[in-house]
Amino acid sequence: MKKRIAITGIGAVTPLGNDAFTTWEQIKKGVSGIGPATRFDVEKVDVKIAAEVKGFAPEEYMDRKETRRVGRFTQFAVAASKMAVQDAGLRIGEDISPERVGVWIGSGIGGLGEFEEQFLKFTEKGQRRVNPFTIPMLIPDMAAGQVSIELGAKGINNCSVTACASGANSIGDAFHAIQNGDADIMIAGGTESTITGMTVAGFSNMTALSKNPDPNKASRPFDKNRDGFVMGEGAGILILEELEHALARNAKIYGEIIGYGSTGDAHHITTPAPEGEGAQRSMKIALADAGITPEEVDYINAHGTSTYYNDLYETIAIKKVFNEHSYRLSVSSTKSMTGHLLGAAGAIEAIFSLLAIKEGILPPTINYETPDEDLDLDYVPNEAKKKDIEVVLSNSLGFGGHNATLIFKKFTRDIVLH
Repeated sequence: MKKRIAITGIGAVTPLGNDAFTTWEQIKKGVSGIGPATRFDVEKVDVKIAAEVKGFAPEEYMDRKETRRVGRFTQFAVAASKMAVQDAGLRIGEDISPERVGVWIGSGIGGLGEFEEQFLKFTEKGQRRVNPFTIPMLIPDMAAGQVSIELGAKGINNCSVTACASGANSIGDAFHAIQNGDADIMIAGGTESTITGMTVAGFSNMTALSKNPDPNKASRPFDKNRDGFVMGEGAGILILEELEHALARNAKIYGEIIGYGSTGDAHHITTPAPEGEGAQRSMKIALADAGITPEEVDYINAHGTSTYYNDLYETIAIKKVFNEHSYRLSVSSTKSMTGHLLGAAGAIEAIFSLLAIKEGILPPTINYETPDEDLDLDYVPNEAKKKDIEVVLSNSLGFGGHNATLIFKKFTRDIVLH
């Protein structure tokens, strides 16, 4: 019998709010967190909008001196992790040995903004002006490392770097780490802060970003007039806990993680495999890992980037895996409101999946105005809907052909084995 794994705490920093619950309230209302870009010189690029975190104060979560030694993406991770641990009512060192608490936090890019800043200092003013903490500021694993230091978690410490699947892969790998007996609790998720002029220029020249100047309409997944994604930033962290351990300390439980799938396309560095072949296999593996049939899934939180091929191939992949049931389940993209948080996307979307189960709410896909004849599923257009939800599947698909699928289930006590 596989160990059952509960989610007992959540924390987030997003373009919609600096905690998970403020963010979720905005999601339910269909509010967009996208606005005019302020973190780079918009005169140098042809994209003027972004989904930025607003009013974030890292010194509320870290010593002020430490905030100057780490990148913004690490600051987000520390804040979200501390919120998640507090939400879980977890006392590391009292409720559990620090050696049995691990950290697995992914980042697709890491501290690119800090790298850009220090590179300019180097080229303009020479070596002596480069911050001695430049390397810790930019390496993607530092989010997991700093969280471990801040919280005293001494177990497995890791970082998945799989582009836009990083957060989901980190949660899935943490899930299996507990099942394998490597930890009893994992602090897991993703973080990202790469809204810079160079990043925007790179994605824009790749024709991946929306050129729509209207921040309220630019991210429009599954809409016929979609033209690319909107850059976002933030972090999402979940506390994964072996169920018996959670019950023993009377922890509140948001739901269970029951399945994880991960595959590679072996196709192209940016374009997904035709018909989402890799995503199909990822979903099938996750369903098999969960021990459920496709018909048991009620809602899919789609990767749904608002790019032409992602939305088309993900829709085809869903129809290939779920067959006729694909027309009975609901599919939505919360990126329509948050923008695309890259390595943090799968983590905040895991949080939305759990809150959808807990509250019986289907989050909407906003800006859905013109149906695409090739995309014919229920995308929960424009307004949230009430629905009793037992099982949610969440997809994350990244450059390099990385595919990750997580499955969450409503918690019920009646089949707990003691």
